[in-house]
Amino acid sequence: MVCFGALVLERRLIKANPDRGEATAMVITDIVYGIAALALLVSGILRVIHFGQGSAFYTENPLFWWKVGIYLSVGALSLYPTITYILWAIPLRKGELPKVSEALAGRLSWIINIELLGFASIPMLATLMARGVGLPAA
Repeated sequence: MVCFGALVLERRLIKANPDRGEATAMVITDIVYGIAALALLVSGILRVIHFGQGSAFYTENPLFWWKVGIYLSVGALSLYPTITYILWAIPLRKGELPKVSEALAGRLSWIINIELLGFASIPMLATLMARGVGLPAA
């Protein structure tokens, strides 16, 4: 939920030529998103290894691998906005505003929209897994 919420906030904040407060909020929001995404990854790994239904339940279900693939794809997609925001921190530290064109704002918006779609699909796949969809026949 924190990942999704941070992405929604990023999507709402992104625009061409943000003011100092908006640019700073974007950088902070992306940091929160990154920390939440790492916590989600660690908790998922722990669930598979120690706390869930047993690793076989997960690793033998193709829906699990779809979830992993979507998560990794969203993570890879998020590198572009994250690097962009890191580059914004340089002028912000100097008291300057980052230069954000309409094209860059549009590109970031599209990437974040795709990330939101990916994160929204993961709980749907989890629900299907919980109902036994995708498990091999016994």
